[in-house]
Amino acid sequence: MPDKKSAPRDVLPEDFHTLEELSDFWDTHSSADYEDVMEPVEVEIDLSSSKVYCPVAKDLLRRVRQQAREQGVSTETLINLWLQEKLRALA
Repeated sequence: MPDKKSAPRDVLPEDFHTLEELSDFWDTHSSADYEDVMEPVEVEIDLSSSKVYCPVAKDLLRRVRQQAREQGVSTETLINLWLQEKLRALA
């Protein structure tokens, strides 16, 4: 069995064009394999943001994205519209 250190690794892209591209890469790769190219960074996080992120199943999100493209709106807009409609129906 080959040594883990000698196993070839995929090249780390210099840029990811979308959040989906970034998440797809890291869903299938371990950051431990890229420690030699990592650099320390300083970040500030604004916890008062008006946006909240909720996990959505990949297959469901894929379908929502397709619907959003067909309707010519962003995925975020479509999800917010659907949630508003659902909440109005419950009131």
